[in-house]
Amino acid sequence: MKLAVRLTLGIAIAIACGAGGFLAYDRVDDSKSTLTPITAAQATPPPAEVTNAEPPAEREIVRTVPDVALADRAGTVRKLSEWQGQPVLINFWATWCGPCRKEIPLLKSLRAARKADRLEVIGIAVDEREAVLKYAQEIGIDYPILIGEQEGMQAANAFGVPLVFPFTVFADRQGRIVTVKIGELHADEADFILDQVRELDAGKAALPVVQEQISTKLGELAAERARKATPKAPATPANPA
Repeated sequence: MKLAVRLTLGIAIAIACGAGGFLAYDRVDDSKSTLTPITAAQATPPPAEVTNAEPPAEREIVRTVPDVALADRAGTVRKLSEWQGQPVLINFWATWCGPCRKEIPLLKSLRAARKADRLEVIGIAVDEREAVLKYAQEIGIDYPILIGEQEGMQAANAFGVPLVFPFTVFADRQGRIVTVKIGELHADEADFILDQVRELDAGKAALPVVQEQISTKLGELAAERARKATPKAPATPANPA
């Protein structure tokens, strides 16, 4: 990967992970949705070296999964439209991203646990091909992986998502983007989102309602996680008699 590209991605990751790495997918109206940052109270301050960096610009997320095409591990070009007709979880990651590596076991478990829903997990690795192949074999990634450096960045851009890693796109079986989670995905978040996707696919809920429920719930979970991570102030010792 060219140095300039690697530096650009590294800065993006530092901003995302330092700030809690989370942007909630929030419904503005029935025609479009935007990425909205969590509040500062829910976020961890960014590292000193990126404190003055410009945050990712707010952009409009596309409403349906774009039909991007990338080579898989075998070198075969695959299109995302091949998975139309089943719910998908599309995870953008890189081997050099710590939170990306950390969430891979969860992605594997979600694919196994949601087999009855026909959920497919698709990893899009924005990284050097050799590094991805080696790492995927070492840790036993069992879901489809599409690989590309510049092509991977173009794929992220096609979704309308700022290039911060990791980020995960959830779509229903009609190919509609239900929500986007930027930053490390947690099990409680994934389970809630996928339960809502199941309701959509069963015709038991409307997309705008589900999107609003997800936005609210993910905000609550992020706030609770931040509270638990905040150290408690030491108790003041009582004055001696």
